[in-house]
Amino acid sequence: MKFARIGEVGREIPVVVAEDHYLDLSGITDDIDGAFLAGPLDRVADAVREGSLPRIELTGRRIGAPIARPSAVICIGMNYAAHAAESGAKPPEDLVVFLKTPNTVAGPDDDVAIPPGSTKTDWEVELGVVIGRRASYLASPEEALSHVAGYTLVNDLSEREWQIERSGGQWSKGKAFPGFSPTGPWLVTADEIDPSGLRLRSWVNGEPRQDSSTADMIFDVGQIVWRLSQFLALEPGDLIMTGTPEGVALSGRFPYLSAGDVVEVEIDGLGRQRQVTR
Repeated sequence: MKFARIGEVGREIPVVVAEDHYLDLSGITDDIDGAFLAGPLDRVADAVREGSLPRIELTGRRIGAPIARPSAVICIGMNYAAHAAESGAKPPEDLVVFLKTPNTVAGPDDDVAIPPGSTKTDWEVELGVVIGRRASYLASPEEALSHVAGYTLVNDLSEREWQIERSGGQWSKGKAFPGFSPTGPWLVTADEIDPSGLRLRSWVNGEPRQDSSTADMIFDVGQIVWRLSQFLALEPGDLIMTGTPEGVALSGRFPYLSAGDVVEVEIDGLGRQRQVTR
């Protein structure tokens, strides 16, 4: 199934995406959040089959992030060898982990505000993993996959000066500006997605930037969730960003973003985003 949230900021309606329309889930859940994802989703499939959910038209309505504000946004850095190389780093031997604040999560097509004084705002197409069951001290990567509710598309926007040159030894200063994690348009349940070979792409002003596959990740989804569970407890609704492939401005091959640029990112099966910077 595909879940989404439509409507103005703070007033989104939870929906399930049918073939050519949306069905209102408000009678089943208040939101697409941890409590909903941790519960049985069969009731949604049953309601779709029965035709008991009201139909909603999308025309003219904003698409929000497909999950309500998570309790945590956990990010994996340097998880593609080619991206590590273009960043001047060696591939990591263990997870590189940093955090973004929950208020970075925004709709997939919301405008992005470049921080005042920024000259190094960058794009990063990433596979997002949404947790469905609490994960703590898991025994194996195989067990870890059973704790995944689904997958989504994320743009891990980054301000490289604050991330690297003014980092103080950690990256979050360049990662946590409001709206710096456009997410969606959909959350696709884990039973419908094989995360091991998805094509990821990005464009700036229509020009190609990134084009890779999740098959090139150093740590795959099962490894990421399993390893994270040894260091922290993942809660239902939490969002994990799994890293970005090569082709970002940090490489020196492309200019950083400026006001008026159009950024687009896409992952097979998970939809496409479009942001205008301002």
